[in-house]
Amino acid sequence: MNSSGKLEAKTFALIAIAVVAVAAAAFIIPSLMKPPTPSQPTQPEQPGQPAQPAQGITLTVISRHPTDILVKARAMFLASDVAKKYNVTDLKTIVIPAGLWEQYIKRGEADVAWGGGPTLFDSLFQRGLLAPLTSKDALDAAAQVPDSIMGVPMKRTKDGKVYWVAAAISSFGFTVNTRRLSDYNLKTPRSWRDLASPELGKPLVQFGVAALSIADPTQSTSHTRMYEIILQRYGWEEGWKILALMAANANVYSGSEAARDAVIQGDVAVGITIDFYGYTAQQVNPDCKYIIPPGESIVNGDPIALVNGSKYPEAAQAFIAWVLTEGQKVWLDPAINRLPANPKVFDTPEGAKRSDLKKAYEETMNTPSIEFNDTLALMYEPVMQWYFRATLIEVNDYLKAVWKALLSKYFAGAISREQFEGYVANLTAPLTFTDPATGKQATLTMDYAISISDKFQSDASYRDSLIAAWKQAVVERYTRLLNQLKG
Repeated sequence: MNSSGKLEAKTFALIAIAVVAVAAAAFIIPSLMKPPTPSQPTQPEQPGQPAQPAQGITLTVISRHPTDILVKARAMFLASDVAKKYNVTDLKTIVIPAGLWEQYIKRGEADVAWGGGPTLFDSLFQRGLLAPLTSKDALDAAAQVPDSIMGVPMKRTKDGKVYWVAAAISSFGFTVNTRRLSDYNLKTPRSWRDLASPELGKPLVQFGVAALSIADPTQSTSHTRMYEIILQRYGWEEGWKILALMAANANVYSGSEAARDAVIQGDVAVGITIDFYGYTAQQVNPDCKYIIPPGESIVNGDPIALVNGSKYPEAAQAFIAWVLTEGQKVWLDPAINRLPANPKVFDTPEGAKRSDLKKAYEETMNTPSIEFNDTLALMYEPVMQWYFRATLIEVNDYLKAVWKALLSKYFAGAISREQFEGYVANLTAPLTFTDPATGKQATLTMDYAISISDKFQSDASYRDSLIAAWKQAVVERYTRLLNQLKG
């Protein structure tokens, strides 16, 4: 090919390259000006759908509920549409003593408080540790729970805001083992006073075993409440007399569950229990029966609340709303047997299967109760709990020895009824001791208990010294009376 031909070929080639380049630019440049196409389409936000974190969230619930309740509630909630809607992928439950709740809340280690009784929740409320419900779902759910039952509040409100609401209701009484009552030739008790009677002390004399089970109030909020019911039903001085003689008739257990199990197993003939422990005992052992002492109990609301400092307040309130509605079915489990705060659960297919629990609910609603002052109970509660432990539990062997010796003489006819009552009066009289703060003699009246409550809780050294003074004074009393009975 000659030179002019080569030049012509090169010219055509350059033109072709230029055409291709222009065509490519026409395609590429507009493409570069467009936003990048995402690898997956963005999910359109649905109306009313909460903003969700990139990762699933874990709600933390502090509780006093038994493990079986928490395990079932966790499984049911995580499988619910509510959990999916709020992207809750786990529910962490922490069961800790009531005294530790404040620390966990202040450290931001909790979202919800659930179970433990109204006295505990009122204490949290008074210390500013609870937050009001604000979500529509939570407030709508709370509205389905009665404001009060038999005069007892089921919600704690202030300035129109709801700070806690009952998730379940409870009565308080005792569970009897009818077979063991028969074995001991004992009548079925009907009142708290019956549990403090010489009759219930007969097995202690005849067989060397106690007929009653009770729990340490520093370890059980339900037993604390029952002791407070007795103090308010009978008055401070007579109430402490009944509590002392109950402890003399009793085996003392570390917790309420163990006290209930002693009845189920027949280790004792009767044990004081919150209602759902009694219903469970009936399910496990047909010889067991739960009894509400007429005119000597109350109906409590067992609360749930949003805590201050929750990391996920929207999801936490969604959980609260679920507990008050769909989650009420947790209580229907035959292994749990709690009375619901929202009676609408009995209208569900699951509720229709628990006619026995509905009957218990209706009976509870119709059982006469006492007028109980929550505020008053809270004012002396810590002092009451530790005085009970110091004088009736930690030295229970001393107390039982005196009571057994006294009953032995009385049943044998060695002392008259009048003499017996005189010993009982000395055994149960208000205790006089030396107050370590003043060095003066003091007596544990209700006013005194209220007056020292703040110092008792805030000053560990004072508390320990006072407990030691109580124990010293009561051991001296028990020893003196035992020596008199043996003399």
